[in-house]
Amino acid sequence: MIFVAAGTQDGRELAGALLSKGYPVTASVVSSYGEKLLERYPGLGINDRPLDEDALKAYIREHDVNLFVDASHPYAANVSQNAMEACHAAGIPYIRYERRSVPVDYENVYPVETYEEAAKEAARLGKTVFLTTGSRNLKVFTSSEALKGHIVIARILPTAKVLSECEELGLTPKEIVALQGPFSEELNIALYRQYGAEVVVTKNSGEIGGTDTKLTAAQKLGLPVVMIDRPKLDYDVIAYTFEEVLEFAKEKIGGR
Repeated sequence: MIFVAAGTQDGRELAGALLSKGYPVTASVVSSYGEKLLERYPGLGINDRPLDEDALKAYIREHDVNLFVDASHPYAANVSQNAMEACHAAGIPYIRYERRSVPVDYENVYPVETYEEAAKEAARLGKTVFLTTGSRNLKVFTSSEALKGHIVIARILPTAKVLSECEELGLTPKEIVALQGPFSEELNIALYRQYGAEVVVTKNSGEIGGTDTKLTAAQKLGLPVVMIDRPKLDYDVIAYTFEEVLEFAKEKIGGR
C-alpha cells in the first residue's frame, strides 16, 4: 500500500493519480475539511489521525505500507523529517514531491528564515502588517514584542476551528480576512488596499499556493514583502512532477 502525506491540493491530486494507476493508496490529512476534499476519489483510503514519528512507524508496520509519498506542505518540515525517519526504520522507499518555488524578481522582497525574524522585519517595514502565511504560526505574530502597537491583519481559512484560534489570540473581526485562496492578483490588490496594508508577509508556497499573485499585487502597490524561506531538508529522493513520482512507484513496487 502507498501512503501519501496529502495535506495540500497537489497532494490530494497526486494520491488520486496513484489510485488511478491501480495502486492501493491511503492519503493522510489533518483536518475534516481535507478529508471531505478527498471524497472525490472513490476507493481511496483515508487517515485522519495526526501521526508523529513513533505513530507513523507503527502505522507503516500495521498497514503494510511499502512506499511513502511525501506531498505535505513545503513548510511542514517536521512531517517530512518524521516520514524519512520512519521509512528508514521500516526499510521502505520514500519520495518527496516538491512543488516548485516561484522565482522572485521583485527588489522589495526581504527574505528571512523564521517566523520570528519575519515578525521583526515586518515591524520595521510598516505599521499595518498583512499576513498571508496561514493560521499555524499566528501566535508568533500576535505575541511578538516587535509588533506591539502595530496592526496585524491575518488572512486565514474560514473554518470554525481557525476562527476560534484567531479569537483566542486576541484578533478582532476587523483584523481577520476569512477566505479560501489562492487569490487573483486583482483580489490581492483589493484586499491590501481595503485593509491598508503597509507590508505583506508570505511564504514561497509556489503558484498553487498563490505566491505569484501575492507578489505581483504587492509590486504593483509598491509594498514591501517579507518572504519566509522554505525549510532546508536533505530529502532521500525528490520529484517535481507527478510523472516522476509515478515512475518511482513503478520502479520500486511495480505496476503500470
